[in-house]
Amino acid sequence: MTLLQIKGLHASIGDREILKGIDLEINEGEVHAIMGPNGSGKSTLSAVLAGRDTFSVTSGEVIYRGMDLLKMTPEERSHEGIFLSFQYPIEIPGVSNVNFMRTAVNEHRAHKGLAPLNAAEFLKLMREKMEIVKMDPSFSSRGVNVGFSGGEKKRNEIFQMAMLEPKLSILDETDSGLDVDALRIVASGVNKLKRSDNATIVITHYQRLLDYIVPDIVHILYNGRIIKTAGKELALEVENRGYDWLIKGQDD
Repeated sequence: MTLLQIKGLHASIGDREILKGIDLEINEGEVHAIMGPNGSGKSTLSAVLAGRDTFSVTSGEVIYRGMDLLKMTPEERSHEGIFLSFQYPIEIPGVSNVNFMRTAVNEHRAHKGLAPLNAAEFLKLMREKMEIVKMDPSFSSRGVNVGFSGGEKKRNEIFQMAMLEPKLSILDETDSGLDVDALRIVASGVNKLKRSDNATIVITHYQRLLDYIVPDIVHILYNGRIIKTAGKELALEVENRGYDWLIKGQDD
């Protein structure tokens, strides 16, 4: 079943157009990788899907589970199952992981008409999900990402994803700054959360992440447009040949 349809999406920041006509369709159960050189519009696409108001959508449409995504607030998008893992996770001093996640989980449950989890139920769930990314339980009492290493911040993002169980996860350069061991743990967590009724968009520069999170479809984004789509072999070809052979003649 189709989860997300993007048709002719154009988006700008100020008077600078960044996305210049994105067409993309994602079905349930699929993993899509989006690759491309710096400045191609990859992070802009993720931000637009998540609802960041820094960017203005000037034309096109985005249909998510039959709904007009562009008319939804960021909170509504989250409640309906969209999750964005940030390239640079922010710190939230004074707010513990446990309180942050309990509020988020119960807000999502309320949206679905479910009763909030009590303290014992929530802590049991939290321990189970922390195990997915090998997080120390002591992290639950610490401020959100405060004093965390780069790898710990990325693990915390995937832990949040596990707690919220999104329908569409957008991972914006989750591999950035990770060593090999942390990369394996984070990727393993993502793979454990894959289901037949959800989907993942993986935004990355490198094949190394895709060795662990194997995509069904790879898209190359350049100058605000998807210029090539193919299977997982495309990422290997980019690793070996770079982007020059793809982007030659693509500039306006």
